[in-house]
Amino acid sequence: MDLASLSGIISGLVLIFSAIYLGGDIHNFWNVPGLMIVFGGTIATTLITFVFKDVVAAFKAAYFVFSKDKEDPNKILATMLKLCHISRRQGILELSHVKTDSLFLKKACGLIADGSEEDTIRAALQTEIESLKMRHFIVQDVFRKMGTYSPAFGMLGTLIGLVQMLSTLDDPTTIGPAMAVALLTTFYGSLASTLVFLPIAGKLKTRTIMEVINLEIMLEGSISVLESNNPMIVYEKLSSFIPAHSRVPLHKMVIK
Repeated sequence: MDLASLSGIISGLVLIFSAIYLGGDIHNFWNVPGLMIVFGGTIATTLITFVFKDVVAAFKAAYFVFSKDKEDPNKILATMLKLCHISRRQGILELSHVKTDSLFLKKACGLIADGSEEDTIRAALQTEIESLKMRHFIVQDVFRKMGTYSPAFGMLGTLIGLVQMLSTLDDPTTIGPAMAVALLTTFYGSLASTLVFLPIAGKLKTRTIMEVINLEIMLEGSISVLESNNPMIVYEKLSSFIPAHSRVPLHKMVIK
């Protein structure tokens, strides 16, 4: 589980609502019409903007942000070193029997085992990476758009509340509820945008960058396997993708 994302949102909500509680009655910040305007309007507009399956994919990706830890690139590097050992000792045909959960790596091993040229392998795998970037961009854009729409609907709720208030100035009992809608919708929209939607979009973008780095390690590692490079050369080549302070030394690399 990604504790940074979960703790960030929870701590933000706790601090905000603690400040509200210390400053007065927290029930004053609960308004059903305001919630309907902001969240109902944001979801409706998002469904208009995107295909339904893209919206569903975006929320699944948001769940992924909280439930999955990032994949350690050192493990990817160890896997590529293992493939290098297999190809040098048992031949490249043995790579077709490698078991892996990564469809990308499975494809790379299949292309190598089939005797494909370096340019063919590089082009095929690079296409996979570019396609992944585009798919992830759409997922990120769903939350970026929601981060834009929610404050806009907050302002729309403010206008609705002001119209209701001004149209009933002759009845003082209606001024309070109307003003509550007017102010709280802006609060809801800003809160949802700055604490939920935009941070999730940013986290998904970061995850995409990290995943692309791992795929690049697999790509360059596959080319190294094809060229039958020495494991030491492969390590020095692929470890460049990993920050120096995070690299696992070759002699400590676990190659199963």
